[in-house]
Amino acid sequence: MKKRTGVLLSLALAAGTLLSACGKDDSGGSNADGKKDAFKVAMVTDTGGVDDKSFNQSAWEGLQKFGKDNKMKKGTDFKYLQSTAASDYAPNINSLVRDNYKLVYGIGFLMQQDIQKVAKQQPKAQLALVDSVVPEKNVASITFKEHEGSFLVGLIAGMQTKTNKVGFVGGVDSELIKKFENGFKAGVKTANPKAEIFVQYAGDFNKAEKGQAIANTFYGKGADIIYHAAGGTGKGVFTEAKNRSKNGKKVWVIGVDRDQHEEGMPEDVTLTSMVKRVDKAVEEVSKQTMDGKFPGGKTVEFGLDQDGVGIAPHKENVSKDALAKVDEYKKKIQDGDITVPKTDKEYKTFEANMKK
Repeated sequence: MKKRTGVLLSLALAAGTLLSACGKDDSGGSNADGKKDAFKVAMVTDTGGVDDKSFNQSAWEGLQKFGKDNKMKKGTDFKYLQSTAASDYAPNINSLVRDNYKLVYGIGFLMQQDIQKVAKQQPKAQLALVDSVVPEKNVASITFKEHEGSFLVGLIAGMQTKTNKVGFVGGVDSELIKKFENGFKAGVKTANPKAEIFVQYAGDFNKAEKGQAIANTFYGKGADIIYHAAGGTGKGVFTEAKNRSKNGKKVWVIGVDRDQHEEGMPEDVTLTSMVKRVDKAVEEVSKQTMDGKFPGGKTVEFGLDQDGVGIAPHKENVSKDALAKVDEYKKKIQDGDITVPKTDKEYKTFEANMKK
């Protein structure tokens, strides 16, 4: 994320008179000896795990960079706890709060209820939730405009499909993942109104075999590009694409959250990725909190304007025409000429207006 992201957040935080003094007292205060309290920060993964090559991994990369930049010790000053089941969320969060971590992240909207519960039970704790909103004064809510970035990769898919058939694989059918789906479909249809779009949800973010089975179905029906927003389940989409590539059939995957170029190698099946800068968001909010400016009770949102979402740096598989189209529509979105749909209802309206 570029410098303007930090500027935006700094302005938002400085202007927020509702930012309680507890942020300074708990994370940047001084002890009886006049020394600054040690700042410790940690995160709790969802069931996808810290090596999901996607969402959790991006968050951990941001926390590691923050730790390294501030000469913090991994495993004590900063760390993560991995969740193997949803029942681990609350115990993991509580454990970190008891261990005096000044800021504790819940990574993923699936932890919304647990973060809210712990926030009420531990009013002095400073918590942050990525991808959902908890209206508690001791919770910083970090959200993204995933639909905007998904629209851009949808444009690429619509322009580069040779079969006029593309697919979308979602993890859990939810308000969040619907933003990915509807933004993508809107981009595809904007670039290629004749394209057919297959959509299916796996019901899980950590079932690679399910992702592979859905990809097998979509590719079998003629889709040549699949966009996944499925965390670890998306690994299976890459597996299926690489297997087909080995057998001489050229198909593509559009990655998510991180630049997933390497996930498509050595068969080179990653067309592009919708990058969602969870790493930079975690890094930025950690810094603000360490500096005594914890954005409790606030929602900090990252979109195209803040370089919080976009297409991946690896562009060698994207045509020049598609890249030009991305630049054109990125400006239209930023200028307010286009409102990218987030929900099924908004998408139906968007599609209907295209036909007028």
